[in-house]
Amino acid sequence: MTGQLLVSVSGLRQETRDFAAAFAEEMDARGVPLSLLVAPRLKDKYRLVNDSATQDWLRLRLSRGDAVVLHGYDQAATKRRRAEFAALPEHEARLRLIAADRVMEQTGLRTRVFAPPRWLASQGAVAALPSAGFRLLANMTAIHDLERGSSVRSRVLGIGEGFRAEPWWCRALVHGSGRAAKRGGVVRLAVTAKQLGTPGPRQAILDAVDLALQYGAEPTVYRWQPRHPRVGAA
Repeated sequence: MTGQLLVSVSGLRQETRDFAAAFAEEMDARGVPLSLLVAPRLKDKYRLVNDSATQDWLRLRLSRGDAVVLHGYDQAATKRRRAEFAALPEHEARLRLIAADRVMEQTGLRTRVFAPPRWLASQGAVAALPSAGFRLLANMTAIHDLERGSSVRSRVLGIGEGFRAEPWWCRALVHGSGRAAKRGGVVRLAVTAKQLGTPGPRQAILDAVDLALQYGAEPTVYRWQPRHPRVGAA
């Protein structure tokens, strides 16, 4: 049985774009498209609408087969020590999703796929997604098609954004990737663009990708396929 490989990069902004771009070139050489997790706002008053260079790079990557995934609105903790969408009621989650969607549409990067910060979404957030226009949810333990009501179980293996980056964890990530690919499972690797600027974590992700490919995992991205494909569907 052939497995799948999904590689995602988060924390994309002006300061980390070069790290992500260099990694994307490595993935291009391997035939592995990236899922680029994008938030309209980040800490230190970062605004995607004011970062035209990153917008241009994201659009370039889309033209090369990568996918853009909404990764929250501003990633601010809505409760102490909780990720943005981890504890939100439905109404507040919907407001944040709609606000984020408007920004993504304004920048030409609109998507129907959502991966919450730290991959954690409350029941209220999950309930809000369809009415806000989203069709696919990728969380910590599964990938959910919200229209069809189907799910694929697979846990994220990551570095940064809530995941550790120590050498022992990097080794565990590589081994976990190999085990999942060998049994024909779905390998979901995630890394922050900032960690791609650190040699150890970057090499671990590269090793994990190479091992999954060695075991025959087929590269793909987080993308929702409508029942009747239309021009412009994402």
